[in-house]
Amino acid sequence: MAELILFNKPFQVLSQFTDDGAHGGAEPRATLADYLRIPDVYPAGRLDYDSEGLLLLTADGALQHRIASPALKMPKTYWVQVEGTLSDEALEHLAAGVELKDGKTRPARARKLPDPGVWPRVPPVRHREKVPTSWLELTITEGKNRQVRRMTAAVGFPTLRLIRYRIGDWTLEGLAPGEYRRVTVNLPASPKTKIRPGSSGTGARPRRAKQT
Repeated sequence: MAELILFNKPFQVLSQFTDDGAHGGAEPRATLADYLRIPDVYPAGRLDYDSEGLLLLTADGALQHRIASPALKMPKTYWVQVEGTLSDEALEHLAAGVELKDGKTRPARARKLPDPGVWPRVPPVRHREKVPTSWLELTITEGKNRQVRRMTAAVGFPTLRLIRYRIGDWTLEGLAPGEYRRVTVNLPASPKTKIRPGSSGTGARPRRAKQT
């Protein structure tokens, strides 16, 4: 048995507990420590600063590995608002795989999505007044750097807003931005190789949340 934290990461929040200042800005950026007061948990995977949605955290190294390891290909579903009226041709291209600078993406599931009616983003999405927008649901099984944004741009529909809705069997359902809930996960038999927390190759390292 292992505990998993499901967190709805708001826009412009780092998916780590401290800001290392690598962006060079004068002001510190918001981090997980501004929302979570749970000691000794760390992210199972990453979510970009300018993306929103589901981020999973745990103190269990084996669970972190099973979620974040690229070799295990856990599916991740994104709700994507794009600029323009999404075409069937673009959807077929996304599903078949898109050629990016670092290689072709794996086959994905892509479909048009009615406006999901999600929370307003702060600050709001900027878009051109006379250019329509569309929503797309995209499920991928890999994690290239900024992959979803690059995929939609490659087929002619730049991403305006990106929300991760699902990882494996876990979703954002019932979570407002900045909220979290705890769930218990039954792990199968542990692999022979001992997994150290944060060692799956995702770059995630254990962080201690601020305690009240």
